[in-house]
Amino acid sequence: MKTIAILQSNYIPWKGYFDLIASVDEFILYDDVQYTRRDWRNRNLIKTPAGTHWLSVPVRVKGRYHQTIRETELDGTDWAERHWSSLVANYRRAPYFDSVAEWLQPYFQDMTFTHLSELNGSLIAAVCSYLGVATRIRSSADYELPDGKTERLVSICRDTGASRYVSGPAARAYIDTQLFEDAEIDLCWFEYGDYPEYPQLWGSFVHQVTVLDLLFNCGQGAPRYMKYVHR
Repeated sequence: MKTIAILQSNYIPWKGYFDLIASVDEFILYDDVQYTRRDWRNRNLIKTPAGTHWLSVPVRVKGRYHQTIRETELDGTDWAERHWSSLVANYRRAPYFDSVAEWLQPYFQDMTFTHLSELNGSLIAAVCSYLGVATRIRSSADYELPDGKTERLVSICRDTGASRYVSGPAARAYIDTQLFEDAEIDLCWFEYGDYPEYPQLWGSFVHQVTVLDLLFNCGQGAPRYMKYVHR
């Protein structure tokens, strides 16, 4: 039974995102959908002595135009140096900062990406490699997409030969479960809850931060604090 998941790319997402990737045989970055402002697509949270802080990637948004995530361009590159400076300032005391920075820093120092989707996909792949997640990652651009939110998901499942689809819980609001039943594809809902706390800098524990917080603090011991990632 082949299992897949389909989800929009996020900027250095939280640990649950990587657990979802690790739980399936193939993961589809679903960036051929509407780009949404003030969302996880181009920003994420880090911890600081003053509480959580957003790292936001500036992008070019074309007014009322229906702009997909894939079409969304980065607005310059100066932000990359600022993001890296913020990571250094707030995580340099973390036990595994140096070892993670060794492979992560070039993504911020040598910024050559022009589109948000490319940036997100590359960082997601790099984190998967560090965690030892071997799930195949593909793009929704590789598939013919019909009209309809659920119809698109079912179509990708068919094209990949998947008989089981794992969805994030937020999609309950719009997925037509009957279409999956008609296609004889098993629809399952992923649950993110019940994560253990790990050693974390700066005050009370917060789960909803970028996965980099976990990596800087726990290094390759990070899978001990995840559900589906195992080394």
